[in-house]
Amino acid sequence: MSISALRRALACTAAYRNITDDPLMGLALELLDALDRQDADAAACRCSQLFYALHRTNCSSLGQWLHDRLRYDDSPYARLVELGGEDPALEWAARQDAAAFAQLAQLDLGRAAQTLEGCPPLPPWRTEVPFTFDTLTRFYRAHGSGIFARHRAFLWADGQLHPVAEPDALRPEELCGYELQRSQVASNTRALLAGRRVNNVLLYGDSGTGKSATVKSLLHLPGCEELRLIEVEKPSLPDLPQLIRTLAGRRMKFILFIDDLAFDQDDATYSVMKTILEGGLERRPANVAVYATSNRRRLVRQTFSDRTGDEVDAGETIQEKTALSERFGLRIPYLALNKPEFLSLVEHLARRAGICLPIPQLHAQAIQWELRHGGRTPRTAQQFIASLNLPSSGAEAGL
Repeated sequence: MSISALRRALACTAAYRNITDDPLMGLALELLDALDRQDADAAACRCSQLFYALHRTNCSSLGQWLHDRLRYDDSPYARLVELGGEDPALEWAARQDAAAFAQLAQLDLGRAAQTLEGCPPLPPWRTEVPFTFDTLTRFYRAHGSGIFARHRAFLWADGQLHPVAEPDALRPEELCGYELQRSQVASNTRALLAGRRVNNVLLYGDSGTGKSATVKSLLHLPGCEELRLIEVEKPSLPDLPQLIRTLAGRRMKFILFIDDLAFDQDDATYSVMKTILEGGLERRPANVAVYATSNRRRLVRQTFSDRTGDEVDAGETIQEKTALSERFGLRIPYLALNKPEFLSLVEHLARRAGICLPIPQLHAQAIQWELRHGGRTPRTAQQFIASLNLPSSGAEAGL
């Protein structure tokens, strides 16, 4: 294919217009124009700019950059394949676009520029075509499209999704205790992945019992590859309906994770949360569920003045404010461990950490640590085990 023919083919992209509209691709098109009209100065300038722009994106070749964009940008054809739809015209357009991108990726643009008279030396140009139309189609079918094909964890803040490349999520086998509670969460999640309409989930109880860790560990649950976890900051709750609308119809399944949920009196976000859970005209999509954690059973803080005020129907107002937790169909308590459970957990963690203290001594130090550090919880047990590995741990643990 000639330079001019390639330039025309790229100008007519239809299925992947998002890629040709990118500023980096704009440099490539301007470079092709300069080559076509034999303008050495313009070709050298655009070639250098394109080389710099590619390496700023950590791509060593135009083919690599195109491969990333074709897989991870949201496009009509990618979405069509993700949802298992058919559109012969769109498929034809996508196939033509992919062929044009492949022609561009295998073209040595640096060498082409240096054949022009008066062109200065240019960096070596790497040519590769790491994609075909068929491999892209298989990728969309297996992994979905857009940002959700690249990442599994996100933060929703300021009305935008921010990918979390390396989520802080333990594997289920790394969690200790609360097997019954964790199995309930896992069962609900597997039902979500199976396409069934499921309950929203509230994990409530003492701090440090592993409520948040339970939710985040779902990313490593076998068979949950289509699960996406989106953590929602409380100030962003008013924007949550907007996010839910964008998730409807996707093949992926989404958990909207709200950590440490609690409301003060007259909190403006209370009514938003109430509507999201149940009661609005707009139905929650079947591929979306809300999982929240809280140290409070009732979620809404109360004061004595709430109960002794001069409102005639104060009891009904209190009941309305405390009923939010009941809108979660699955409410799972995480309570502090009793003494035998706590010591059993300490023994398990000590074995896993390779600590070989005699059991009576380990128990005595664990009890002393627990009295100083706030309760019999997995967090306290883990902090105690970590203290035994510190050079200064002798005084703290009573050695």
